[in-house]
Amino acid sequence: MVGGLLRTGTRTVRTVLDLGSGGGHVASHLSSGLDMTLVDMSPQMLEVSRRLNPGCEHVLGDMRTLRLDRRFDAVLVHDSIDYLLDGSEVAAMAATVAAHLQPGGVAVLVPDHITESFEPSTQWGGSDASDGRGARYLEWTWDPDPHDSWAQAEYSLVLREADGSVSSGHESHRFGLFSHQQWISMLDDAGLSAVAVGEQTDEDRPPRTLFVARARSRGA
Repeated sequence: MVGGLLRTGTRTVRTVLDLGSGGGHVASHLSSGLDMTLVDMSPQMLEVSRRLNPGCEHVLGDMRTLRLDRRFDAVLVHDSIDYLLDGSEVAAMAATVAAHLQPGGVAVLVPDHITESFEPSTQWGGSDASDGRGARYLEWTWDPDPHDSWAQAEYSLVLREADGSVSSGHESHRFGLFSHQQWISMLDDAGLSAVAVGEQTDEDRPPRTLFVARARSRGA
């Protein structure tokens, strides 16, 4: 679906800027026939992505401050956008999108949650390998304070090695939580006209709300 939305602008899409590309998993499904520039602030993530997407350009940078002095036919900001925790960070990201988007191009932003549809949830799962290794995970999300702009996620992971030894780990993450109207307004302030699009997915989870944005003409 994201690939299709990236092509809804009025210009042919050949160049794509992927902000917060992480390990490059999303880009690996989109890069065929496209000239993609993948940006992340983690050198380790970029190294993983280089192995997965050797034909893509990789740039170390922050989606809030990046300026490449060139524009792209399309801009993608996937779920790394969740780590923007307040309006000033979203505004900075939106300014980066606007600074890199060609006239007639389109930007697609994919937050995991918006306020109107957020519900506390618990997910778990795992799998086993034939050599005895295995993994189990637990993800628990909730909103400690509905009056602020972020929610909380706890991740626990238990790993079993082939020799039967077991180790575990735990991380706490905060992610931004903004309303539909807040997203539209913050993008509008950056000079981007945005609409919300309901995700179509076969995955076993609630569909997300995506935002498709276009640069406004000067003087509009």
